[in-house]
Amino acid sequence: MKIAIGSDHAGFKLKEAIKKAFPDAEFVDVGAFSEESTDYPDHIGALSRLVRQGGAERGIGICGTGIGASITANKFDGIRAALCLNVFMAEMSRRHNDANVLILGARVTGEQEAVAITRTWMETPFEGGRHQRRLDKITEIECGG
Repeated sequence: MKIAIGSDHAGFKLKEAIKKAFPDAEFVDVGAFSEESTDYPDHIGALSRLVRQGGAERGIGICGTGIGASITANKFDGIRAALCLNVFMAEMSRRHNDANVLILGARVTGEQEAVAITRTWMETPFEGGRHQRRLDKITEIECGG
């Protein structure tokens, strides 16, 4: 699975740790590439565009709290970004919401927990069924419905 990954300066170290924790994953890193101050909408926008256009199947976005990254990613049609603070949220974001972008907050989630969240999010399938009906309603809203 190809995964777009991006962060601002606050999320840089966690982004690098996640890439290291999953050496077999195919990451497309859209930055930041250091801890030098940068703006999360630039990197989260880039990963969201990649996912929306099919250049990556999913994305992982990281900023300080995850709030700004979440707001940014969810501005893009077709993106279902979920800010996950624990493994249960990651599991449900996939099972019930088919989240295609995982958002993490580097200043509120430790590295070990973030890796566990990411692993769960990467491995959990979408259940479909009644949940697909709900996603269809979200798509309708995106289209102005």
